[in-house]
Amino acid sequence: MSKQTKFSNFVKGRSPSNKKNEKLNVFVDHLQNTRDSKDKIRGQTGIVYDERMVEHQCLWDPNYPECPERFTRVLERCREYGLAQRCVEIQPRKATQDELLKLHTPDRIELLKGTDGSPDAEALEAISSGYDAIYIHPSTNELALLAAGSTVEMVDAILDGKIQNGMAVIRPPGHHAMKSEYCGYCFFNNVAVAAQHALDNKGVERILIVDWDVHHGQATQQMFYEDPRVLYFSVHRYEHGAFWPNLRESDFHYIGSGVGKGFNVNVPLNKTKMGNADYLAIWHQLLLPLAYEFQPELIIVSAGYDAALGCFEGEMEITPACYSHLTSSLMGLAQGKLAVVLEGGYCLKSLAEGAALTLRTLLGDPCPVIAKVEEPCQSIQESILSAIYVLRPMWKCLQFQGRFDASKVGSQKEGKHFVPSVTFEGSDVKQTLFATRNCYPVQSNETIDLLDQRLDKLIKETSLAVPKHRVCFIYDERMALHRNINEPGHPERPARITSIYQKLMEFGVLERCHRLDARDADREELLWLHQADYIDEIAATAGKKQSTLNQLERQYGSIFICPETYQAALLSAGSSLQIVESILSGESRSGIGVVRPPGHHAECDEAYGFCFFNNTALAAKYAIEIHHLERILIVDWDVHHGNGIQRMFEEDPRVLYISLHRFDIFPFKPEESDCNVVGSGSGAGYTVNIAWPKRGMGDTEYLAAFQQIIMPIAYQYNPQLVLVAAGFDAAQGDPLGGKINFKKVLFIYRWISFNYTTFIGCKITPEGYGQMTNMLSSLAQGRVAILLEGGYNLDSISHSMTMCAKALLGDPLPSPRIEPLNPAAISTIKQVVSHLLPYWSSLCFHVDLPEGDVLPPCEVTKKPLSIEEQLEKLQLESSGATSQEPETIVEGTVLLLEACGVTEAAPPKTLQEFLLLPENVEAMKEGTLFSVVPLSWCPHIEGHVLPDDNVANPWGLQTPCSCCQDKSENWVCLSCYQVNCGRFVKGHMKEHHNESGHSLVLSFSDLSIWCYECDSYVDNRAFYSAKNRLHVEKFGEPLPPSFSG
Repeated sequence: MSKQTKFSNFVKGRSPSNKKNEKLNVFVDHLQNTRDSKDKIRGQTGIVYDERMVEHQCLWDPNYPECPERFTRVLERCREYGLAQRCVEIQPRKATQDELLKLHTPDRIELLKGTDGSPDAEALEAISSGYDAIYIHPSTNELALLAAGSTVEMVDAILDGKIQNGMAVIRPPGHHAMKSEYCGYCFFNNVAVAAQHALDNKGVERILIVDWDVHHGQATQQMFYEDPRVLYFSVHRYEHGAFWPNLRESDFHYIGSGVGKGFNVNVPLNKTKMGNADYLAIWHQLLLPLAYEFQPELIIVSAGYDAALGCFEGEMEITPACYSHLTSSLMGLAQGKLAVVLEGGYCLKSLAEGAALTLRTLLGDPCPVIAKVEEPCQSIQESILSAIYVLRPMWKCLQFQGRFDASKVGSQKEGKHFVPSVTFEGSDVKQTLFATRNCYPVQSNETIDLLDQRLDKLIKETSLAVPKHRVCFIYDERMALHRNINEPGHPERPARITSIYQKLMEFGVLERCHRLDARDADREELLWLHQADYIDEIAATAGKKQSTLNQLERQYGSIFICPETYQAALLSAGSSLQIVESILSGESRSGIGVVRPPGHHAECDEAYGFCFFNNTALAAKYAIEIHHLERILIVDWDVHHGNGIQRMFEEDPRVLYISLHRFDIFPFKPEESDCNVVGSGSGAGYTVNIAWPKRGMGDTEYLAAFQQIIMPIAYQYNPQLVLVAAGFDAAQGDPLGGKINFKKVLFIYRWISFNYTTFIGCKITPEGYGQMTNMLSSLAQGRVAILLEGGYNLDSISHSMTMCAKALLGDPLPSPRIEPLNPAAISTIKQVVSHLLPYWSSLCFHVDLPEGDVLPPCEVTKKPLSIEEQLEKLQLESSGATSQEPETIVEGTVLLLEACGVTEAAPPKTLQEFLLLPENVEAMKEGTLFSVVPLSWCPHIEGHVLPDDNVANPWGLQTPCSCCQDKSENWVCLSCYQVNCGRFVKGHMKEHHNESGHSLVLSFSDLSIWCYECDSYVDNRAFYSAKNRLHVEKFGEPLPPSFSG
């Protein structure tokens, strides 16, 4: 299939379908992607910069925020940490004319070129004043070309395989630079130019641009707004348009147009002081689900650090360490092809620290621990839910919120219902002249000192230790001596671990790992969780005749025992402890235990489900008893519920146990394994059961469970160690992932081994397991131990464990297999969230959203016309003043002229002529005269506006606000005729709209009508009665018909 056809199918297939998936009899080797990744190991990290970039500075304002120190401090910090020295240096270069012309107009390129080397600071300032937040230096052209070209060069190096990922430490920044306008410190759009280059010249079809700068990258959005090949994702301060760049299209409901609809994502931050919890929620609820479904081939980050703590422009509170986590979560995508490009950031300390920790993560160092995150704030909950609402028709991954009929429930958030709304508090007035000095916020010295102290404390407390070994490993052939003497082909057979070991060798993994010596668990360690008489009973099996052991097998029913079983069980448990010791002592960052017999079914006093001693549970207890850990996360992704682990810690909050399993198969204990089982006593909420009710769950469903449940809870829990009970029997092709009773396994194993597809259970691919491992690696400074549990298809388990090892080593991971979400999985995840929400406030996004469209239409801001052009374009509508009513126009114009003090000039015959008078054109340029053309109709007129005559309560110009009794600036609601004050008094009319949903209001001051839902003035004949009533009271005569729609 051609690339074009594949991409076309991706775009066409994005909308959720009501049709059932057709089953195609096509054989697909689900291990091929893993095999193809055999020789793909972690590459180097690149860095590109040019020391000349310090030359760009403001000649007329030495305190300008976009200063050379932004560049030097980032490089200094990267060198202090020894990071820059570990990178491959990419040679900077200038962007070519052809590269720039793809996205920028020739006149803007030539204008900047004309300033090159100019000594005339006054002229440079004059040119700069024509653009919003811009200064031009004699070196600006040269350095802007270098910034754009260097970004392209780094992207080329990544796509050509010279480096794995990289960071461009460049300035001036770029994401505000529009096609024909400089803006916001930016001249050429570095990221957009590089993305376009990759699309045009590198055969790339899907690029994800993540813009975490605190200002909306409106220019990048504009450049790809209709292009489905680029998924643009921006998180930015907005405050309903009150924050720069004050654009309507920065809001959540601007999602692209044409074939690009759904590929533009805005997450507006409508309040300040948002922190780590808010950004992580955006990642888990929106960015990562979209990114995994989109499956980008390249990721570019517009990395502004002005949302970091201390930045006076952003006023947010992201800690520098959090940027490491945001970066890490993206590194599992696009086979690790990730370019981070510097944009904003104006608190030098947090900018330098955040950028350095980002580069450190790109280099493969573990994410620093961030403090326990709390509930995302109410404002970000609303922004995320609003974005989900507008995007879910286009994306299959955004289907976890329910639906309701907004017309029946109302326009308020009621319980578990949320109705998105659009509010714009900015201004649509387009300036033509801009300040060039003292045009930025300034912090007091006291504020600077306090923030500096907080940053110093954070930096001092952030551990950046890197263990000597990235991954440790244990395997011992003595564990293969445990075997079923009576049934040599039993699924839990020695070949399980030998096949994994051979595959790790074949893929070159073991030579990059630190091998540990296996050891026995001692009796004291076993007694932490197992009863003495049970330990003695298993110990007594050593060396006994097989006939005696067969009787004991029948007693337990779901195990087999041979004379070597006890020794193998001691080794399996002790080796698990050995891995934990290597990790917690600081010798290794993470570890892999290729051990058997498995352990997670073993009870305190009973062998069960192939298990004797509970390896993973003992490893957790070891961390508690020996290393005094207080928070351990166990993720059990074996397809069978880990009843033994759960029972051992169900009342212990020091262990958060999360199990993903099939509810309808062994061990058949619904009272223990259902979604409503959450622990007890002080451990309530620390047991999480994601109980799939049926077969068929694959990468899509498991990744959704991670994004919706596991990672939000894990970040809130803040574990010190992560243990994975790694059964691979949810892998595609596993014989025991289907609905099989373990007690009957002994009689059907031969048949299963040749016919396992008949028992298809779950269908996780090896790369799916790798992605889950990668996600967990961002926790606990990367302290993750993968301990083998089940998994009985030798190909599946060997490739799956190998992919987990490659993930821990930082190798690029193949894309998982993403399919439409199984409806049963959606239902299960929603059930789990409902049971856990009382304990974990991070799970607060499963509310119902309205059916249909409840939002006003989007109008993308076009290139602004000059005032003269706007007036020439102005046409009087036939519903208003026309050539048939010239007297009315002249009369109205005379009144306007008199109000402006003009009495001698002959009155113009049309409003257009009046506005084109030279003095009025000049007044509009100066901002002292404004022309507003209202909507002639809006969808809220019918059903909202009631005839004035039907209203019983009297109202008029002297009617006070119903809430505060103020009379200075009031409005009347055109639905219920309640009178309230406007936003410049106490805003009670806006509150009335929020409470009632009534949209249309009439001003007592100027008889204008405002629609809150359309966010616009409206004039229509339907309002004549109400407007005329005020006009008669105000002026003593009826309102001329042409002055009301």
